[in-house]
Amino acid sequence: MALSNRVPDLTGLQLLLAVAKGGSLSQAARELEITQPAASARIRTMEQLIGVALLERSPNGSRLTPGGVLLADWARPVLEAAESLDAGIDALRTRRNTRLRVSASLTIAEYLLPAWLLSLRNQRPDTVVSLTAGNSKAVADQVLASQADLGFVEGTTLPVGLRGVPIGNDRLVVVVSRNHPWAKRRSPVPAEELAETSLIIREEGSGTREVLARALAKHGGPAAPLLEMASTTALKATAISGAGPAVLSALAVTDELASHRLVSIPLQDVDLSRTFKAIWPAGHRPAGPSRDLLSITRMR
Repeated sequence: MALSNRVPDLTGLQLLLAVAKGGSLSQAARELEITQPAASARIRTMEQLIGVALLERSPNGSRLTPGGVLLADWARPVLEAAESLDAGIDALRTRRNTRLRVSASLTIAEYLLPAWLLSLRNQRPDTVVSLTAGNSKAVADQVLASQADLGFVEGTTLPVGLRGVPIGNDRLVVVVSRNHPWAKRRSPVPAEELAETSLIIREEGSGTREVLARALAKHGGPAAPLLEMASTTALKATAISGAGPAVLSALAVTDELASHRLVSIPLQDVDLSRTFKAIWPAGHRPAGPSRDLLSITRMR
């Protein structure tokens, strides 16, 4: 509903009620922290706007005219409603600045986010963070559906409706158990052979799967998976058991490679590098805790 162009602004109504309460325009001006000339000008503007005299001035002060009294009576519930609205807006702002919903792909959630969130806690100890983990597609879907304020993905493409910035680089590695035949070979595995080999890999929709498909696209893409798993831990355990070669982030297998439970296989003409990205809805710049967390990730 459109408002009439004769409705005074809230400050003018506050001034009118202050005069009614104190009987003095100068005292009302001091309460609202404006000068008396400014207060007089605002009253005149309201009188011109409404078309009715609002104040009667005398050496003893100011009092409301009958029209001013009537307007003041109408103004009181309006100002009370405005105060309630202002309090509600402030509560929304406070809640936004003390709650952060993060969605991240598994590698980022397991190996990078804990340190980032610790830094955020040091900066914003009152911020409550809720974290969900999934594959890159699931993360993007959550951010698009406004179920997460900020997302972190590993894939190469972003769906329409999302903005993103790089926050770091990663690379995938092909690993096998130390008893696997590839662990003893002296030459790198060429792209053609890798593409023909059934691998233990992440599920469709994961950034790992997307990067692998891109790297082997010229060779017909990856062969049908030996096993598909949605858990990094399960992938590592299956590879250690000797089931076959697995494709994982280098971040995820640092300990296993150092202890020789897994062996990293050199590859020929296969680019398994990737970029981690922070994402958010297009048209909305990260603010509050989201902005602070984003700044932390880009400092690393």
